[in-house]
Amino acid sequence: MNSVSPFTKRLKQARTHAGLSQRELGIRAGIDALSASARMNQYEKGVHSPDYEIAQSIAQELNVPTCYLFCEEDDVADMLVAYHRGDAEQRQAALDSLHVRRAAEDSAQYNAD
Repeated sequence: MNSVSPFTKRLKQARTHAGLSQRELGIRAGIDALSASARMNQYEKGVHSPDYEIAQSIAQELNVPTCYLFCEEDDVADMLVAYHRGDAEQRQAALDSLHVRRAAEDSAQYNAD
């Protein structure tokens, strides 16, 4: 089991993808300008963890769902971001596709037993 929080990895990935410095992201997320860079650095290094409200603000500024920042699996994290950024029609289509595939797999498994 990995003891390192996925938050540190996801935060840095999303921040660099957004092209933001630690200071700029911190300020946008509501952290005082004098400590924004240091606090974001501590979050990325895993020295400190933000409270949930700050994590929500960070996620909002990075255009990712808050749960992305805590997601352990890379493929699931990618799906969360794609879903988050999709419009209502795209989201529903993604859910429908997953439900259809899951039902087909369940049915195949049931028939194999």
